[in-house]
Amino acid sequence: MRRVSAICNGTVIDHIPAGNALQVLRMLHIDGSQSNPISLVMNVPSSKVVRKDVLKIEDRELSQEELDRLALVASSASIAIIRNYGVAEKRQIELGEELVDIAKCSFFNCITQNSSEPLPHRLKVLSTDPIEIRCAYCTRSQSLAQIIDSLI
Repeated sequence: MRRVSAICNGTVIDHIPAGNALQVLRMLHIDGSQSNPISLVMNVPSSKVVRKDVLKIEDRELSQEELDRLALVASSASIAIIRNYGVAEKRQIELGEELVDIAKCSFFNCITQNSSEPLPHRLKVLSTDPIEIRCAYCTRSQSLAQIIDSLI
C-alpha cells in the first residue's frame, strides 16, 4: 500500500532514522513557508531497518551543502533525485571529517564569534557513532542540538 503519492520532480530522502524527519526539515531550513509541497511519513516499517522516516520534497533538488547538513542526523539516508516521475539520480551521503561553514561554534567566547575576525566556521568530526564534534579553533565539544541551533 502506497502511503504517499509519486512526485514529478524533486527529491526523496529515504531511510531517515525513525523520528528524525522533523530534524531533517529543520536542518534543510524547510519550515512550511515555501510554496513547494512536502510529504512526510514517519515510523513506517522498513526491510533494511525496523522503522524509518521518508521525506518527499517536490520541485527541489538538494545541494551538496544540504547533503552535508543532512549527514549529521541521517548519515544512512539515501537520496533520489526525481525528474519526470522517474529516478534520475541516486546519491548516498556521508559525514566528512570536517564541517566548514555549516554551523557556528556554540561557545560565546570562540574566535569565530568575533565579527572582526572573518574566519570560516570549522567543526571537526571526531566520531560518528556516537557523534562527537568539536570546534577546530577552541576545541569545545558541540552537541547535535547545539549544531542544529547554530546552522548557517
